[in-house]
Amino acid sequence: MRFSLPRSLGAILASAVFSITTAVPTCTAKPTEPAPNVKSAPASESASATESAPATEEQKESPEIAEIRKGAAEFEQAFNSGNAAAVASLWTPEGEFVNDEGERFIGRDAIAQAYQKILAERQGRKIKVQIDSIRLLSDSAAIEDGHAMLDPTPLGGASIGRYTVVHVKANGKWQMSSVRDSQVDATSVAGRLAELEWMIGSWVAEEHGSKVESVCSWIANKSFIQRTYTVTQPDNSINSGLQIIGYNPQGDHLQSWNFSSDGGYAVGVWTRNGNQWISEFRGVLPSGQNTQALNAITLLDDNAYSWQSMQRFVDGIWVADTDEVVVKRKAK
Repeated sequence: MRFSLPRSLGAILASAVFSITTAVPTCTAKPTEPAPNVKSAPASESASATESAPATEEQKESPEIAEIRKGAAEFEQAFNSGNAAAVASLWTPEGEFVNDEGERFIGRDAIAQAYQKILAERQGRKIKVQIDSIRLLSDSAAIEDGHAMLDPTPLGGASIGRYTVVHVKANGKWQMSSVRDSQVDATSVAGRLAELEWMIGSWVAEEHGSKVESVCSWIANKSFIQRTYTVTQPDNSINSGLQIIGYNPQGDHLQSWNFSSDGGYAVGVWTRNGNQWISEFRGVLPSGQNTQALNAITLLDDNAYSWQSMQRFVDGIWVADTDEVVVKRKAK
């Protein structure tokens, strides 16, 4: 199958830090091949305790992990029904609970009392458990990491917290042996974005007769980076776009939201490897076609970085990688 790609494809697939929109040759279907020396970011968020994507035969969870996930759903249900005793029953008899203030409770009775207080303070709020990972250590031990979210957000309080659970299996049943909660510090948002502070400023790049000018700036008390860009084509036509980069505390990663002047949009998940940032983008073209790409940004020095888009697909049809482009900071 062959077809010509729309000009706006570059603005969607290449919008990790800037967009080069060029004439793209026709493409043919090609199986996915891993990009060299590139670590891929996760394609999607982890499933919550009560919701998960349909699994293929190869992707189905083991019965042990499925039972642990079921226990997380039972915790969610017990919490939301205000039943502290039912919450505590999910621990082992001598289980341990350490709250986000470092207070330690041993045994089901103490844990039930702790949750009675928690439920009273959070009356009317529902909890949503998001499991990030479950690792089986043996046939009778496992570790679960995840996030818990309160809705509505407590006034003046944190709405998202992290947790780690040590599960043990006794008498054929998985129970929680140790649970440790921790807060997601709001100051960590700006801290995580600090690694991209070098982006702040004005940038320019030229490729195949196209010129891209972009401006990156802090917004919302340095909680996000805003990037606006303008692409001038060889025929002097212009398109533009907006990108917002922030920290996603649920997934514990940097994330970006991209909007093109032609109506296309994309969301990217970012990971860092030294002086390189890899972002996995999934988006939608104005035509309704699904897009995905893996973009690599490599910081060369204080005034230059390289950019390349790889593993690009439109509705599952492979698109050739872009050339590596050097982007330079504009002189003040």
